Amino acid sequence: MSLAPLSGAIKVKKGAQRKRAPEFELSNAQGQVVHLSDYAGKVILLDFWATWCVPCRTSIPWMIELSDKYRDAGLVVIGISMDEDGWPVIKPFLESLHINYPILLGTPRVAYLYGDVESLPLAFFIDRSQHVAAIHLGQAKRADFESTIRVLLSSSE
Repeated sequence: MSLAPLSGAIKVKKGAQRKRAPEFELSNAQGQVVHLSDYAGKVILLDFWATWCVPCRTSIPWMIELSDKYRDAGLVVIGISMDEDGWPVIKPFLESLHINYPILLGTPRVAYLYGDVESLPLAFFIDRSQHVAAIHLGQAKRADFESTIRVLLSSSE
């Protein structure tokens, strides 16, 4: 999978160019196992992040807003925290920011499945048929994310 440029609008791939998003099995803060396939039929913004990542922290407030704004239209924002210290670090952070979307604890396996996640933040835009429609690495602009979400929500691909 090729990464979108670090600046400018996010390029959405045509349906035939999209690859199936890798299935995962990760735990949430309550210890429940969550799979990507649990969200079949939804547009998914899958955000790899960490509490120590400054650009990640900057984007979380507007990720919360986008989650609220487009939830009823079929958007699910899912955060995958790559914090090595796990839930003891993540839970207080989630509470302090009142994050309203699912947060899962990342693993080396899921990082590998999604292309050796080494830099954060890294966002995958997944269409309703669970194919990767776009990828964005690095600091993001809310307008670019919102535009991409709107394209995927209105698309029949």
